[in-house]
Amino acid sequence: MAGAGRADDRPLGGGGPCQGAPGPGGRPATGATPTNSQISTEALRKSTRAEIINRAKRWVGAQVPYSMERYWSDGYRQDCSGYISMAWNLRGNEWTGSLDRFGEKIDRTELQPGDILLFHNPANPTKGSHVTIFGGWTDYTHTSYIAYEQTKPRTRRQATPLAYWNNSDRYVAYRYKGVVSGGSGGAGSATQATPYPGPEMFGPGANNAYVTQLGKLLVQRGGKKYYSQGPGPRWGEADRRATQAFQQAQGWKGAEADGLPGPQTWRLLVSGQGRSIGGSSGSGGSSANVPGFPGRGYFRPGQSNAYVEKLGKQLVKRGYGKHYLSGPGPRWSEADRRNVEAFQRAQGWRGGAADGYPGPETWRRLFR
Repeated sequence: MAGAGRADDRPLGGGGPCQGAPGPGGRPATGATPTNSQISTEALRKSTRAEIINRAKRWVGAQVPYSMERYWSDGYRQDCSGYISMAWNLRGNEWTGSLDRFGEKIDRTELQPGDILLFHNPANPTKGSHVTIFGGWTDYTHTSYIAYEQTKPRTRRQATPLAYWNNSDRYVAYRYKGVVSGGSGGAGSATQATPYPGPEMFGPGANNAYVTQLGKLLVQRGGKKYYSQGPGPRWGEADRRATQAFQQAQGWKGAEADGLPGPQTWRLLVSGQGRSIGGSSGSGGSSANVPGFPGRGYFRPGQSNAYVEKLGKQLVKRGYGKHYLSGPGPRWSEADRRNVEAFQRAQGWRGGAADGYPGPETWRRLFR
């Protein structure tokens, strides 16, 4: 947090002071920091999400002491922005007022491991400025996440409320411009060839290249019949109907099949996964006989319904029923959650993607 703050001013579990202003003299990691005009995706060192998280974990394991003046053996300054510079493998040590130049702003709902949450206070950079690395959601509520951060007394990995203990509403999510596919290092969702641009790019009134890209992807997945012409950049009823048909093909219902593409719809389309319109499947495998996903609300503490029992029986059938002492039955229990978590982890998912609560993709893979 603020460089002038005292440790006893922090809430329990809060962070320490951060490098809010340009740092004191010292050797950069390598080379010189590029100017605004020099920063481009092509000029940045490429990193997968797994590589970003693994670099972050190295400082956690080494328990690197916090310092605004000192530099670790890898050449990066031992404060919060130096930590991000290291994890993103930047050529120099940045500060909270310059890190945004190396990322693209995203919505918090799009956060994936390796992205950051940044608060820079331009009025007084030493008051509250801080930055953390997003390591994955802690559970299905998406109200807290695993944060990797450099803070007093040393680097830590800790469950943290979204976006932070203080100034939460002022944190902005950014994705490193140089991120490439090759593993999440955390929550198991694939890095998209084209990152999800945000919900504001779709819907009535939208007119942009992402609408065209969406339409072309939908045509490739069986949505041609919805377009009498195009697809084009202006959002139309054909786009909504084709998107809804694709969502329904995944077994989604209600708000999950509203015809407006969210991050999960976009991920399946750009990666060629999921079930295509009309019944065929993408690279994720056959989904022709998968029963429709009823919705996340059926699988929560206190719920009792036929879907919970159906889920439990399928878990047992697939070899993931070891936590049942009896049943499975219609009432959601901790045994259900732990068995679902075991199945999710078997898919290679971690963090919030393996929280034990089934979503559409867990359901599809379990029943396909």
